[in-house]
Amino acid sequence: MSKDIGRNHIPFFLVALLFLLWGVANNMNDTLLAAFRRIMSMSDLQTSLVQFAFYGAYFCFALPAAMFIRRFSCKSGILLGLALYAAGTMLFYPAGNAASYGFFLIAIYVMASGCAILETTANPYIISMGSPETATRRLNIAQTFNPIGAVCGILLSRHFILSELHDADAAERCRMTAGQLAEMQAHELSAVSGTYMLIGFILLSLLVIIAFVKMPGVRDDASPHTGILATFRKLWHDRRWRYGVVAQFFYVGVQTGVWSFTIRLAMAELGVLERDASMVFLWAILAFTLFRFLFTWLMGYVRPVILLAGASVAAIFFTAAVIFCHGWTAVISLVAISACMSLMFPTIYGIALGGVRGEEAKIAASGLIMSILGGALITPVQAAVSDCAGISVSFVVPLICFIVILIYSTGIIRKDYAKK
Repeated sequence: MSKDIGRNHIPFFLVALLFLLWGVANNMNDTLLAAFRRIMSMSDLQTSLVQFAFYGAYFCFALPAAMFIRRFSCKSGILLGLALYAAGTMLFYPAGNAASYGFFLIAIYVMASGCAILETTANPYIISMGSPETATRRLNIAQTFNPIGAVCGILLSRHFILSELHDADAAERCRMTAGQLAEMQAHELSAVSGTYMLIGFILLSLLVIIAFVKMPGVRDDASPHTGILATFRKLWHDRRWRYGVVAQFFYVGVQTGVWSFTIRLAMAELGVLERDASMVFLWAILAFTLFRFLFTWLMGYVRPVILLAGASVAAIFFTAAVIFCHGWTAVISLVAISACMSLMFPTIYGIALGGVRGEEAKIAASGLIMSILGGALITPVQAAVSDCAGISVSFVVPLICFIVILIYSTGIIRKDYAKK
């Protein structure tokens, strides 16, 4: 590892921590949906606005973040991202005091804007910290921090938020007096706000450390003369990239939808409350993490696009099992979906950028980050189906998304074989 990182051990570790921190935010969102549903007696469609706000920020800030670090530096991008991420977590305090869902959504949007800037900045920064020959390995090492953050996010939510929720359901809360309900909600919302503010103080501490640590002075010295719109028009003629953006849109949508409703489905199928159902979500993230390592190893022997097609077929099968089966069979199938998803984002990302080089690659990468908008748009669709037809039936939406990914992967396979 030391050869991959060179003399940048401390900067590398500090930047790698960012992968952990946005992993925390991403996966705490999924538990927030279950929390808000109980606290404020909301529908699935209403709670899905959490993901709309979060992933909508990614769409809005990915390209500006790329332009910001191009104008200044990666370190400046990291400091800006940490500041916005921390500001968003601190906004949870007034949102909790106001007991305003709209205020919470604003806080989530600000927090996610910081995460978007961090994610857009940290990947190229890690790649720059050493020789080009070991760049891929360096990035893979840093990415191992992300699922650790996912597990931390679930554990934080389980022990500090979900465990503080009162057992009363929507009907029981309707029968309470206004004073009783307000007192209960104040306690529950303070658990939400306090947990996010704790993360905020950690972020501010890291921001101060990075501000005073000497970081590699990496700047983007690419020519500023190439117009962004002209580059996008040129990229649009690359079918591999164009359809890759579409596939990534549906992948982020399916990942967000599956994880957003994992706790809800476990509650429905096993008859447990949020705190116990969150263990199923933890199993799903652990399966995702373990299979990411397995698929990475398999890529040494099998072409990534073939693994992507195989994982898509398996995901379709397990999603159908969630729809038509019940009890533990549905829950185990739900966990298996996460195992299948583990290779999809980086594999689609790599395939889509396979034929793009130089200045165009940076803009192409921003386009793929912007496709994260799928998490904002597809999750509410699944939530609406859940409200109308039930949580199990709502997994028809992920099923369609996996079919789109399968079509993309098989199309690439056919095109590659045709060239031979």
